[in-house]
Formats: sequence, structure tokens, C-alpha cells
Amino acid sequence: MNWDRVEGNWKQFSGKVRQQWGKLTDDDLAQVNGNREQLEGLIQSRYGFAKDQVKKAVDNWLKTH
Repeated sequence: MNWDRVEGNWKQFSGKVRQQWGKLTDDDLAQVNGNREQLEGLIQSRYGFAKDQVKKAVDNWLKTH
């Protein structure tokens, strides 16, 4: 799957994102509103991951959904 599909159906996918990264709040996900860069930034700040680690994690998540 590509990110355009996620972005277009953000309300549907935001629940799946929350399952994967439970430290993100509903408010966080509403703020992201499908923007991958914002999502990666929030994951980085909440989990303390490096930028390349977050990118890989999001890419892997996309492959499974």
C-alpha cells in the first residue's frame, strides 16, 4: 500500500495507527490528519526513535496494512 491511500482514508487508518503506536493520542492523530511527516515526528518524540528508524517502522507498517 502507498501513503496516498492512507492519507485519503485517514479516519479509517488512524485507529490502526493507534494500535501500532499506542502512545499517540486521538488528538495527536487528529492533528496529523494523514500527513506522514507529522506522524513520523510524533512517533519520534513519543518513542525516542531516530528519524531513519521511524521511517523504516512506518514503511514496515504500510507493508502489513
